[in-house]
Amino acid sequence: MFTQLVWLVPLFPLLGFVINALGFGKWSKTSASIIGIGSVLLSFVSVIFLFMEYSGSGQAQTIKLFDWIVAGDLRIGFSFLVDALTLNMLLIITGIGLLIHIYSSGYMHHDEGFGKFFAYLNLFMFSMLILVLGSNFVMMFIGWEGVGLCSYLLIGYWFKNREYTAAANKAFIMNRIGDLGFLLGIFLIYLHFGSVEYQDVFSSASFFSAGDAAIVAITLLLFVGAMGKSAQIPLYTWLPDAMAGPTPVSALIHAATMVTAGIYMIVRSNVLFSLAPVTLEIILIIGVATAMISAIIALTQNDIKKVLAYSTVSQLGYMFAALGVQAYSTAMFHVTTHAFFKALLFLGAGSVIHAMSGEQNMRFMGGLKKKLPLTYFTMLIGTLAITGFPLLSGFFSKDEILLSVMSHNRIMFILLVITSVLSATYMLRLLFMTFFGQFRGTHEQEHHLHESPPVMTYPLIILAFLSVTGGILGLPHITGVHHVLSDFLQPIFINNTRILPHTPELIAEVAVWILSIATLAVVGHFTYRAYALAETDKHPDISKKSVWYRLSYNKFYVDEIYEKGIVRPVLAISSVLHRWFDQFFIDGIVNGAGQVALLLASILRTVQTGNIGLYVIIMVAGIALTLFIVVFKFLSI
Repeated sequence: MFTQLVWLVPLFPLLGFVINALGFGKWSKTSASIIGIGSVLLSFVSVIFLFMEYSGSGQAQTIKLFDWIVAGDLRIGFSFLVDALTLNMLLIITGIGLLIHIYSSGYMHHDEGFGKFFAYLNLFMFSMLILVLGSNFVMMFIGWEGVGLCSYLLIGYWFKNREYTAAANKAFIMNRIGDLGFLLGIFLIYLHFGSVEYQDVFSSASFFSAGDAAIVAITLLLFVGAMGKSAQIPLYTWLPDAMAGPTPVSALIHAATMVTAGIYMIVRSNVLFSLAPVTLEIILIIGVATAMISAIIALTQNDIKKVLAYSTVSQLGYMFAALGVQAYSTAMFHVTTHAFFKALLFLGAGSVIHAMSGEQNMRFMGGLKKKLPLTYFTMLIGTLAITGFPLLSGFFSKDEILLSVMSHNRIMFILLVITSVLSATYMLRLLFMTFFGQFRGTHEQEHHLHESPPVMTYPLIILAFLSVTGGILGLPHITGVHHVLSDFLQPIFINNTRILPHTPELIAEVAVWILSIATLAVVGHFTYRAYALAETDKHPDISKKSVWYRLSYNKFYVDEIYEKGIVRPVLAISSVLHRWFDQFFIDGIVNGAGQVALLLASILRTVQTGNIGLYVIIMVAGIALTLFIVVFKFLSI
């Protein structure tokens, strides 16, 4: 029963993809949505049964379907591993994925490529499930590349828009940079461990000492892969541009699932990373820097999806900061709660955009809470959850990260506290600019304002409920209740004896709570006065703003720096190599060979006169020359 359920989990979305892809243009939109949603529903139900069976036994299981690659001593099986970490990710992927598929049936209903869209979503689900189910690094890499491909297809879904296709290309290329690091890391793993199976690698890692050069090299390369997929400095600029895709894509891929693949990979490889303190410090620094810089950028963005995109980058930075101090369960706790409230916020933003006839600039919104009461209420919950409002899910997971970092590095803790203040500011700014004050759009937009249909609002309600109650999974020590998620994930750390304990002192826990609540109250007060009560300028003059405002508004000119410092030099070098090496040298050799052949042919062609007498003379001369050579050799002997 267990074995059958495991392979059914990815099989259902794969079948959904095949059926919708082959039937595109033939199936009705209703049929396409039933196939797309039904396949994910069946996968979700299978995961529920898997979870129940695992909870009953508590034993991880490896299910080998067949030998995939056999070459000498290398044996890589197409096999699945089901343990606590896998099930945690499976529940998020299939659960949130199911809600987003349902939402998409309403949001994308008028799109002419409706069936193709659901086929792409199902293919993504299949790839993501393979990524987390695989029992070895190569299986993970298959899913890793699969979600990268699906990301490219979905970001550039509206491919007739050149800006959208450019964003898709950017995401694909920047992810390939990270993927190269991941691939090299896998090569080093096989070189030093003789296997790519998790069980073999992690059990053999005990023979390596902390700080071993090989382990540090492996973990750094794996982290490069995580930086690309999870949008960390310097490979983060693709994710905000990825908002070119339909809003359900932003919710599914760039908030709840794909971008968390890097966190999953590090948590899965926790034994290796705990042996590389240098790598952990780098992860901590980059995570905090990413969280802070992206939060500063989000403060001045006016596109509602861009604000949420930079918020995602910032929250991922929080998760990497937790990983950097070996708070692996804490990082997974925030992965889980973040999936709830960020998917809610993106889908809520989609509801707003749907009502605004495609408008995404918050400066042309305002006063929508009366026209979209359900969307407003659910987005209010999502906003409060991500800002760390007391007793909501984000309050518990965010404070747990702060406490973990505080016990390791006070400077990084202070920077994360500042980042949390910035996060509250830009999220409340989004809420107030969108739903409060006077409507600033056109009369035509105001006339068509309406609440989204139930197929779009029901997922919002469910996600809002999860955003409120998700904190139950990780109640703090002060409550005296066991940390449910930490206890559930404990078996995956059983072989890691180097994880430092993260049991905060009572006074520290209370202090962080008070600090969070106080700062949130102050930020809420000033943000409300600045954006809910004051009039919003629809066309601000950026040149008159402060230097810091212009830096934030222009995203610290990172894209421009990449363009001038990397893209243009590479193109210039490529142009020179193309002209002198490719055209002059390589083509010169090839073309020269052809020209020599033509020259010889032109000389020999003159002999072909068609005169039989000439041919007889040449033949006789040839025979005479041959006889002369033979006689000469005979006399020489």
